[in-house]
Amino acid sequence: MNLTTNDIIFLTGANGFIGSHLAEYFSRQGYQVVCGIRQKNTPDFLQTLPVKLEYADITDLDSLIRATKGASVVIHAAAKVSDWGKWQDFYETNVTGTLNVLKTCQINNIKRIIITGSVSCYGEEDCEIPKDEQSPHNPRYPYFLDQVWPSAMNHYRISKSVAVKETGEFAIKHQLNVTVIQPVWVYGEREFSSGFYEYMKFVKSRMPFGPGSTKNLFHVVYVRDLAWAFHLALQHAPNGFNSYIIGNKTVCKQDEIFRLICREMGVKKPLNIPKAMAWPIGFLAELAASLLKMKSAPFLTRARVNMFYDSICYSAQKAEDELSYSCQYSLEDGIKKTVQWYKDNRLI
Repeated sequence: MNLTTNDIIFLTGANGFIGSHLAEYFSRQGYQVVCGIRQKNTPDFLQTLPVKLEYADITDLDSLIRATKGASVVIHAAAKVSDWGKWQDFYETNVTGTLNVLKTCQINNIKRIIITGSVSCYGEEDCEIPKDEQSPHNPRYPYFLDQVWPSAMNHYRISKSVAVKETGEFAIKHQLNVTVIQPVWVYGEREFSSGFYEYMKFVKSRMPFGPGSTKNLFHVVYVRDLAWAFHLALQHAPNGFNSYIIGNKTVCKQDEIFRLICREMGVKKPLNIPKAMAWPIGFLAELAASLLKMKSAPFLTRARVNMFYDSICYSAQKAEDELSYSCQYSLEDGIKKTVQWYKDNRLI
């Protein structure tokens, strides 16, 4: 199938971080984009784009079936992306919601589907050896007391892993062409849930010390480069079930990323404290937030502390070989554009 601007792309999760950039990218490339949104959402940014808005909730199969009629392609970007919340909420959105999207495509005879996955399926434990698409799934991180007090970060990882496995089984059984795009840690404008904005708010407070290390690798991708990868996946249109890890070709040190963020913000980077000091702070903060049934996570939790010290890296070689993928923005340019957006919107 060769996608043309006459074809309709139906996009779930268009109000989210990644989804909003996909809506922006494809609509400005001249494609007809229909954005599925939930009624309670206010799509302020989407109203500035040449897109059509349709009510569709991925947990409501009937609404999806109605909204996707006439579409040639479905791009599924809706998900519960968080390190806070109940397992059932993650499962309902990330697993049941994804299967509803696939069932909808089967019913409406939509053969080309792109699903947004996550490299967290392969595990995010401390490891300097890059993982690729052939690596086994290992989504559960063995946090202290996780068996009796589960980390919601594991809820996210496990639900995304289950979703990808069930997607593959469904696609093969029903002969659908499904491509899973698995981004590494994504940064960019309009991000409020993957950690970078939280870090910017933290350093804006002028704290002299903070969690971090000069040693650990941290694999990232700019959200506009990720949108480009989705476009390449549609252009190359691989048949059957395929998955691609998307990330910068070079994996840099996390400290370098933070230094660039602080430089663009015009603030001094906090001095790193050792993990032995950060871990009890994160543990106690998470415990207190859990006992108080807070709606959002504190700045540090068991999972977030580990993210500041573990090496996390993957290989995007398959995407380069099969999709001709390469980043169009340097790390410096991506961070500069990102920080400037938060400044312009008076968020930092």
